[in-house]
Amino acid sequence: MKTRGSTKEYFFPLDFSFYFLSRIPYVCGKIRQMRFFLIVSFFVLTQVQNLVAQSHPQPYSFHFYQKLSRDVYNKNTRFHSSLKPFIANDSLLVHSVDSLLSVGVDSSRSDWIKRKLFNEHLIDVRRGDYMAYVDFLPDFLVGNADGSGTWLNTRGFQIGGTIGKNFYFYTSGFENQGRFADYYTNYINTTRVVPGQFYDRNAHIPGPTKDWSYVTALISYTPSKYINITLGQDKNFIGDGYRSMLLSDYSSNYPFLKLTGNLGSVQYMAMWAALQEPNGTKFSYDSGNRRKGGVFHYLDWNVNNRLSLGFFDAVIWSQYDDEGNKRGFDWGYASPIIFLRPNEATSGSPDNAAMGLTGKYEIFNKMAVYGQFFLDEFQAKEFFSKAGSNRNKYGIQLGLRGADLLKVNSLNYLLEFNTAKPYTYSSRKSDLNDRDFSMLTYGHYSEPLAHPYGANFRELVGILSWSKHQLDLQGQFNLAKYGLDRLNEATNYGKNIYRPYNTQFSRSNGNFLGQGNTTALAYLEGTASYLLNPKYNLRLELKGILRNEKQSITSNSTAWVMFGLRSSFRNLYQDF
Repeated sequence: MKTRGSTKEYFFPLDFSFYFLSRIPYVCGKIRQMRFFLIVSFFVLTQVQNLVAQSHPQPYSFHFYQKLSRDVYNKNTRFHSSLKPFIANDSLLVHSVDSLLSVGVDSSRSDWIKRKLFNEHLIDVRRGDYMAYVDFLPDFLVGNADGSGTWLNTRGFQIGGTIGKNFYFYTSGFENQGRFADYYTNYINTTRVVPGQFYDRNAHIPGPTKDWSYVTALISYTPSKYINITLGQDKNFIGDGYRSMLLSDYSSNYPFLKLTGNLGSVQYMAMWAALQEPNGTKFSYDSGNRRKGGVFHYLDWNVNNRLSLGFFDAVIWSQYDDEGNKRGFDWGYASPIIFLRPNEATSGSPDNAAMGLTGKYEIFNKMAVYGQFFLDEFQAKEFFSKAGSNRNKYGIQLGLRGADLLKVNSLNYLLEFNTAKPYTYSSRKSDLNDRDFSMLTYGHYSEPLAHPYGANFRELVGILSWSKHQLDLQGQFNLAKYGLDRLNEATNYGKNIYRPYNTQFSRSNGNFLGQGNTTALAYLEGTASYLLNPKYNLRLELKGILRNEKQSITSNSTAWVMFGLRSSFRNLYQDF
């Protein structure tokens, strides 16, 4: 593939589809446009015939999915566990999911207020072959971090439902303001993005208070048990671990079209995503953020009841070339077939391509070892040498997880190691005005698409959780070592994936893990929660965080305690 010049090429419907996908964040930010989305969704959904059992994705939350480990990592079954969110109509999960969504429900409650607070959705309509629900989603927290008050004021909603047996729609929106611990605030000030959510509307106003929105929207269609089609703005996750070195749910939501097929022991996913970078050089005020596209393929093969192998590839491309000319859509990216990386190499493409492998082996019942390998760039001479080339870029994950530890019911556990070489996930220089910034980075909205630490790190993470009726307890530790760029020094040491690796600021050889301003991170987190309403995860939650980031001559410590009323199924990370 060659970079196109100023000649515009339009390929309908693909150009139109990617344009539509790229505008979803803007559309979803407007309430009246959200109403439009729901009306269109309803119109499309009502045209469908009832073909299969009722099918919909179960929103991905690590804490919720941990409770499914007993079924997911059962050596007597073959379940595709690495592609998330799961489709909740899978026969293996139906009973467990329904049971978790009914914990604490007391059918003897007759009072309407008590039923809505503790048993049901706020609005729940079930009529023949369709159902719909509406909920108010609060996140109200108060806390203290090192003597300073912190708080979170989130007002959210969710609307979801099914029409027939094979269409599902869902949307949620959150309006947020908050104050946080210093390390969290510093992250927002640097990226201008609230981690995993959206841009801070107060970025131009000095001060600790942050203000942002967060929106998701999905339409899911399962015409048969062999295929699912999902269009929406949300997140995706590939892997069996807490982290993913391939594709995680850490960055902000993005618009995507995803096809997922199941045939016997094979599950296959092809996804096209519209990504953007608010920190890229803008062509004009009217053009908005710089935009780019991504295509992702993943094949998961259950070799037998114990062993699963997965194959992954991805390509990131900019919608404009280095001269600011719009590129037409490359038909090669429309192919749903995996392994685009060799084609990229032979065609002289300027885009950023990567490949990956996953593996899982269930060594005992309810216990599995798993791993991932992400290959960003491969040159045999550099890969097997010890020269420390900046083109020797890869990431590795190894982990162990399971359920009912020491035969204690619902005691789930995970132990995981992650590492990425310097400059992994970064790309060549690809921005205007000779800036030290790359549009082709494996990231979205100023955050990594894979591990939140970026590159040039190693990490050990452990999680232990236990549930009894409505009570949930979880403990977590993270130990990490990484190399930051030094202040007042232009050298790129390879942790910031948005800095290109092929400039005079990077080191061609002699690179090693932890180079630069070597930093050690220790993170401890404990959470206790009491479930009030399982339908939308309404709960009282108490959380404590101890964090220490130590460098050669400085050390920053945080003690953060928070308590409040929370809801919804989503992952919001604080362990960075």
